[in-house]
Amino acid sequence: MTTAPTLTVVLPVYNEEALLPELHRRLVAALGPLGLSYEVLYVDDGSSDRSLEVVTAVARDDPRVGVLALSRNFGHQMALTAGLDHARGDAVVLMDSDLQDPPELIPELVARWRDGLDVVYAQRRARPGESAFKRATAYIFYRFMRTLASVDIPADTGDFRLLSRPAADALRSLRERQRFLRGLVAWLGFRQGHVLYDRPPRPSGESKYSIRQMARLALFGLFSFSGLPIALVGFGGALVCGAAVVALAAGANAAHAGLFFLGGVQLLAVWVLGQYVSTTSDEARRRPLYLVRDAVNVKPRGPGAAS
Repeated sequence: MTTAPTLTVVLPVYNEEALLPELHRRLVAALGPLGLSYEVLYVDDGSSDRSLEVVTAVARDDPRVGVLALSRNFGHQMALTAGLDHARGDAVVLMDSDLQDPPELIPELVARWRDGLDVVYAQRRARPGESAFKRATAYIFYRFMRTLASVDIPADTGDFRLLSRPAADALRSLRERQRFLRGLVAWLGFRQGHVLYDRPPRPSGESKYSIRQMARLALFGLFSFSGLPIALVGFGGALVCGAAVVALAAGANAAHAGLFFLGGVQLLAVWVLGQYVSTTSDEARRRPLYLVRDAVNVKPRGPGAAS
């Protein structure tokens, strides 16, 4: 496409070979009736199956489809960032490629953007087909982040959202390495709204977000958007000191227990400080967020990208 489209849809891809044909069929069916120009940008995040071959074949037949192949697996948040860097639309939709973000919801996101919103996020109303454990951990994760973060991160929202061009450009300007896009979008401000939907079960395969990865993402968000951990360490230290004074005043001999407890608090403090130091160290290295190995119908020009 020689002119910039009205809408860009960015989809990170990691080992989704079986789902991609159905995903693209539904995506085209949802975008066609909108009556606006669009591009679809698949970002292959180092897939080990035939995912890259599938989307490349689609791109060869349709100039509205672009493919970015990253040099290795950089992770979901980096793949979204790569797509965002190369998106040319007046509005940009970020969504997953596992069909749990239904393409049929895009017209509702676009309608709210046309009403004047800069950020329209898809908020999950129900999660049918998921285990009780998955629903419980997701519930805890979102409430945990919303409670502790210094910005208002909407509950029950993933990365499925629409960004206006001003909001997309503002998000592109944030180049920190420990990326938690949901928090970064909340930090941006702008005019934000939501669309409710029932998240469908995954048609096949397994989720690429394990409990370990979810916990890692939560820690990224916590240390990037909250000063609470360091405040809790200070509060814990004050509590230990206060308890020691009370114990001495009461005549109790709690020296051994007090020493062990104080040692635990010190180790916790060292861990928390280490997390902040590690984050600062990552930012200071200034490595590229991702590297592009190959591209189809896309010029690899994003900040931090190398062809």
